Amino acid sequence: MRKTVHRHLGKVVAGAAIAVAGTAVMVGITLPGSVSADESGSTGQKAAQQAGQAGQGQGEVQPGVVEAAPAEGDKGTGRDPLTDDETERVERIALSPQLLRSGENAEGERGLERINVELAEPDADELDTPGAPRRADVTFYDYKNDTLVTRTVNLDTGKVEQTGTQRGVQPPFSRTETVEAARLLIDDPLGADLKADYKDATGKELTSPDQLVLSGMVFRADAGTKPGTLAKCGEQRCLRLFSKVKNGPWIDTRAFIIDLSTRKVAKLG
Repeated sequence: MRKTVHRHLGKVVAGAAIAVAGTAVMVGITLPGSVSADESGSTGQKAAQQAGQAGQGQGEVQPGVVEAAPAEGDKGTGRDPLTDDETERVERIALSPQLLRSGENAEGERGLERINVELAEPDADELDTPGAPRRADVTFYDYKNDTLVTRTVNLDTGKVEQTGTQRGVQPPFSRTETVEAARLLIDDPLGADLKADYKDATGKELTSPDQLVLSGMVFRADAGTKPGTLAKCGEQRCLRLFSKVKNGPWIDTRAFIIDLSTRKVAKLG
């Protein structure tokens, strides 16, 4: 086994060592992927171009083109997992214009942070009903007021049937949130040791989260948490960061807590 390198953060370790030492704290860590939907309306734009070409030289004012509703695409049945098309469709339906205007995502921009999309449980009176509607629960986090928003979308009707909000509930982090937390740490003065350790391990400068393999766990304040930046963690969205050099060793960043709600970084101990 490669020798542990005692550097700025105290631990830049070989992958095998951290895998054993970190088993207890890293159980349950996931790296949620992100789903991107092509909302460019390319079909509508092509139709508009063709209509404009057809009307050239005829002296007519061409009518405006209204983009059609998103196609339903591939659909599952019964309790089948959501298809990619269904996931993209319900996310667009759930994120209404009002939520886009009023909410805030992990990067401090308008909108909500998409956390998860999953098949919803059927209603009690539908358990034995053939052809019962498929529904999806779409979960967002609103950083503007630290609220978890869950919207239930009926896949058959394309309508939002229910909206619920909760405070103090902290689900696992999306990849976007984890990347943003690492970006905040790298840009913060407290990130100096992380950058120094990265350079010791690779010989290169650390300038972007893309250079690391990242995961994160929810951090909550307890009776032993000192007043200050971390005191409201749990009410606010705080992440404990785990980082690894791509194709290289782990760098122990577990002492760093990033409050994504306030966009501040603190260090335990």
